[in-house]
Amino acid sequence: MFRFEYPYAFLLLLLIPAAFYIRRWRRSRERSVAFSSLELFKGTGLEASMWKRYARTALRAATLLLIVLALARPQTGRSESVIHTEGVDILLVLDISGSMQAQDFKPKNRLEAAKEVVKKFISKRDNDRIGLVAFASQAITQCPVTLDHHVLTRLVEEVDIGMLEDGTAIGVALATACNRLKDSRAESRVVVLLTDGQNNAGSVDPTTAAKVARSLGIKVYTIGVGTRGIVPMPVDDPLLGRRIVPMRVDIDEETLERIADITKGKFFLATDSEELKGIYDKIDELEKTKIEARTFTSYTDRFAWFALPALCVLALELVTREFLLREIP
Repeated sequence: MFRFEYPYAFLLLLLIPAAFYIRRWRRSRERSVAFSSLELFKGTGLEASMWKRYARTALRAATLLLIVLALARPQTGRSESVIHTEGVDILLVLDISGSMQAQDFKPKNRLEAAKEVVKKFISKRDNDRIGLVAFASQAITQCPVTLDHHVLTRLVEEVDIGMLEDGTAIGVALATACNRLKDSRAESRVVVLLTDGQNNAGSVDPTTAAKVARSLGIKVYTIGVGTRGIVPMPVDDPLLGRRIVPMRVDIDEETLERIADITKGKFFLATDSEELKGIYDKIDELEKTKIEARTFTSYTDRFAWFALPALCVLALELVTREFLLREIP
């Protein structure tokens, strides 16, 4: 980007024709002798004298032009953008109890389907710190909130059924998430809690944990996963080995709705993998990161580009006037 800081300086260029006019006017007032023909002066050096005069005039005009260009303060600029983000701190709370083995979700079971969707959700949130809490009968922080989404994604892949004693401690899991977010300075703090069962373990009531979340300004989105009624469940039989048996797994929708209502979040129910993906997409839309971009341009003065040539032309004019274009009166 190129510009002149003081473009009004170009009005000084009017001095060039003005000076030329004044010079012509002064010369016209000097005494002169009229001749009917210039043939008499051929070979006397008159043509050379006129050429010298025009050369001096051209050099002086070039000097003035370059000085005016320098006074106009030429500048080159470079545009830069500063992007300010106000990210969201998000804790993903994932149920890894035994019932998450139910095979009513593709490609394998509820947990594997949830992990795939969670990884895609993480990949969309570049500017947000995200963490992971896994729970069964107790809860563990698999990863505190971080911007290192590569590490987080790897840890999501590593969570599995059997890491913790079986059970569903929804209240403990939510309380653990709140504890992890309570010191966060993010403008928005969110918990996304996914489970397929009922609270049957732990010492913290889910409603109490929800009230704690509300007092800390934490919004909780709850997701119930699983088809209602009988689902195919893998069971390890000591005699027959692993086999699939029909089993009923009930989701405590009422508790999940209550948690969402208390914290001003939202409750979702997913009965298949596509619905689960759609739910995380909705949460992604609901919790947008604020991005503010400011563009500014920094300029560098380039007056030397014209000031130095002006000095050179001026010096050339002085030298040629004294030695090359000198006239004898």
